[in-house]
Amino acid sequence: ENISNFDIVMESDEGTFKPSGLGFTGNAKARDIMKKIMTLLQPINVTDVYANADGTDINYWMRDGVPGASLHDDISKYFWFHHSQGDTMTVQDPNQMNLCAAVWTVVSYVIADMEEMLPR
Repeated sequence: ENISNFDIVMESDEGTFKPSGLGFTGNAKARDIMKKIMTLLQPINVTDVYANADGTDINYWMRDGVPGASLHDDISKYFWFHHSQGDTMTVQDPNQMNLCAAVWTVVSYVIADMEEMLPR
């Protein structure tokens, strides 16, 4: 009943490897805004906006029209660790994890600070 209050739903479910950008699901106006936001991440070279956000945790909201974003990163080593005994914080690269955190920090801050919600 409160879905109209959601600006965006975001998911990062492919690890915290070196990010390259975000997958985004939303209309053309919202995509243009997301592309503009991502330019703020030029200093860390993470500016791409890919077609379609992925994620079972956010699909429900996106199906109902809420814009969605999912982190795109280098998942070449993802299944080396995912759901294994090696899936611990000790195998994380702190620099890559910081880059992932920076992406979400910038995106969430800018969207939260916008005067209007992302267009639907």
